[in-house]
Amino acid sequence: MKNAAHYFLYTFAIFLTTHSVKPAILASEVTTEKRPNVVVFLVDDLGYMDIGANNPDCFYETPNVDGLSQSGMRFTDGYAANPVCSPTRYSLMTGKYPTRVQSTNFFSGKRGGTFNPAPLNDNMAVEEMTIAEVLKEKGYATFFAGKWHLGESEEYYPQNQGFDVNVGGYSRGGPYSGNRYFAPFKNPQMEVESPEGVHLPDRLARDTAAFIEEHKNEPFLAYLAFYSVHTPLMGRPDLVAKYKEKAASITGKEFAQEEQVFGKAVRKVRVLQNHAVYAAMVEAMDQAVGKVLQQLKDSGVEDNTIVIFTSDNGGLSTSEGTPTSNLPLRGGKGWVYEGGIREPWIVRYPGVTKPGSISAEPICSIDLLPTVASAAGAEIQQTVDGIDIRPALEGGTLDRDALFWHYPHYSNQGGIPGGAIRVGKYKLFERYEDGRVHLYDLDADISETNDLAEKMPERVEQMRKRLHQWYHSVDAKFLQPKDGKQPWNPNAM
Repeated sequence: MKNAAHYFLYTFAIFLTTHSVKPAILASEVTTEKRPNVVVFLVDDLGYMDIGANNPDCFYETPNVDGLSQSGMRFTDGYAANPVCSPTRYSLMTGKYPTRVQSTNFFSGKRGGTFNPAPLNDNMAVEEMTIAEVLKEKGYATFFAGKWHLGESEEYYPQNQGFDVNVGGYSRGGPYSGNRYFAPFKNPQMEVESPEGVHLPDRLARDTAAFIEEHKNEPFLAYLAFYSVHTPLMGRPDLVAKYKEKAASITGKEFAQEEQVFGKAVRKVRVLQNHAVYAAMVEAMDQAVGKVLQQLKDSGVEDNTIVIFTSDNGGLSTSEGTPTSNLPLRGGKGWVYEGGIREPWIVRYPGVTKPGSISAEPICSIDLLPTVASAAGAEIQQTVDGIDIRPALEGGTLDRDALFWHYPHYSNQGGIPGGAIRVGKYKLFERYEDGRVHLYDLDADISETNDLAEKMPERVEQMRKRLHQWYHSVDAKFLQPKDGKQPWNPNAM
């Protein structure tokens, strides 16, 4: 009974907090046009193959996310702007390639390998116009919950980047304080602590739902950036028990050897989904998504709310417990192979997306801001690299010639420093240590095992030239010398 009373006081305090927040623009300054609300679900480290909508044989159960897919549009070729978290989060907020602002690794990842990494900007400048600030100018109430990881001190936190409310977003890349995924969280950006044992995904979903209910009569942005399914690997005991029982009947090879990048340790990659704790984390996230989606219905705003679901990089398959398999995609988080950058992307835009539709148009994190801004009738007063993907949402095609990636670092997961360009069905991958290139036909070879570089030299030359032009246009930085050894330099070509 004590915990129940405590939880009532906690939720009531959240209600009061959101109730006291008002948009920066007075109601009299906002047009009477009914603008769509926006809900963004960003799941940390969730791989493309980690949801049932993308993977019918998925070990993890994700009925709410799958249901969202059936009510909106699922993208088969959706990407993260970078194979690790902070750069992609920067892109989602600003519409920019992380290379343009030299934020090309997680904040602050400066691991060296054979060579030193490229210089790293590890704060998102307060001068950046974020998705929250763009929408606030159109009268939106704005809310953030969960993982931020875009700056080292409070001046860079969500409340100073356009969000009226911030629940739990600060410098850390995971839930590393308190009891981590279980209360007490001891998170410095949670004004109200939860009763002991409350699960973090549920806490964040409840706060998001409370905000939606309180602001249902005005346009709002609710941005729920789960800490899940990032390490530490911790699941609700009931769900862990469920998946241990489910895994007991699964047999087969769990691991295979992965390409060695540096160091003497043998690196393995998971090839079988059967990790009970990770499965429990995925399902708990899905339940939290369901709670927020139900609130949209209960608040009567479902038919005027754009819902976007995505991730920040590929699933953990080669390090940090190697809890998931991305097969048939190669690699995972920290790798510029498809397993590290191809993401779940689902968009439900009432009146625009056809329920249960599928698009193979390549989209990326850089497209979130321009798409949402266009839907809200807002102008973006800064350089962006992304485009409004509404034509794809309507079932058409996009006017885009290429997508680019640039990761001049040694990842925690063993990934290769390198860059890539995708043009149509072809993807060219360039290694930064020695300048070797590989060419893949993604339509015929999603696993990136059949290198076509020697067979198609003209295409390699054409795509490499385009990639290097992009490097120049965004002032890309590359690996640095170490111990007198010089890395390959694309600028010398």
